[in-house]
Amino acid sequence: MIDITHKSNSLRYAKAQAVVRMSMEATALALSNNKVPKGNVLEIARAAALFAVKKTSEIIPDCHPLPVEYAAVNYQLNGLELFIEMEVKTIYKTGVEVEAMHGASVAALTVYDMLKPIDNQLEISSLKLLEKRGGKSAFKEEFLQSISAAVVVCSDSVANGSKSDESGKSIVNALAKNAVATNEYVIVPDEVDAIQNQVQQLVSSGINMIILTGGTGLSPRDITPEAIRPLLSRPIPGIEEYIRDYGQQRMPYAMLSRSVAGMIGKTLVLALPGSVKGAIESMDALMPHILHIFRVQEAFRHD
Repeated sequence: MIDITHKSNSLRYAKAQAVVRMSMEATALALSNNKVPKGNVLEIARAAALFAVKKTSEIIPDCHPLPVEYAAVNYQLNGLELFIEMEVKTIYKTGVEVEAMHGASVAALTVYDMLKPIDNQLEISSLKLLEKRGGKSAFKEEFLQSISAAVVVCSDSVANGSKSDESGKSIVNALAKNAVATNEYVIVPDEVDAIQNQVQQLVSSGINMIILTGGTGLSPRDITPEAIRPLLSRPIPGIEEYIRDYGQQRMPYAMLSRSVAGMIGKTLVLALPGSVKGAIESMDALMPHILHIFRVQEAFRHD
């Protein structure tokens, strides 16, 4: 199965449709009047569909088990065609389109099974996904202008050449996956003045986003938060809380991290952990949702 541990929970929705085609008006009339010998076709098919949705991961090998938090079956009889629509919702890490299609298909098969004694020319004519929402794809933004970013690595050992940087490069890669260009990639020592001067220089250049990595822990040289917080015009505590919550679900030591988020004028500034794992997890948590900040700014431009 695909690893989805890096994903965040979000509201997921899917609607699927199956169509059962009957060959005689008498069949459609028996169905609509609940006169089918085997019983109430639509209600039995509805129950079968609900069971199918909840059992999808037991039938489809690569589907992840997930909490089904809403499921509904709707019918529309149009002439000799019965349209079956299956809706499914969850708040989870992966989508529910296969669950919706599985439910619709089992409903259609149940209808077929119950109607075949009175109509031997039944046909399940289609099964398709009508709609899906949720996940990161639902929050991708398009902007009038490209977003520029700078990555600042705060590390004495990387600055003096005794260690190579991996965290900063992982952030550059994460930005590229979300169509954000890294205009500047800078390495500075763990010094308040060096960090502040570099950040102020980048803000003056008009960069949209500055991401610092390193110096957010509790060792004596971890001073990135102390350097950044005085510069912020508007802190964004919700981002800091979310980074820690996301990390805490994967590593208990995440509660010790002191990530920082806020605005300096129109520039978004983030201070993320210096470990490769911490940097990657923080970017997984934030992207692409954090880019909505620039949509908000774009909406209130006056030029």
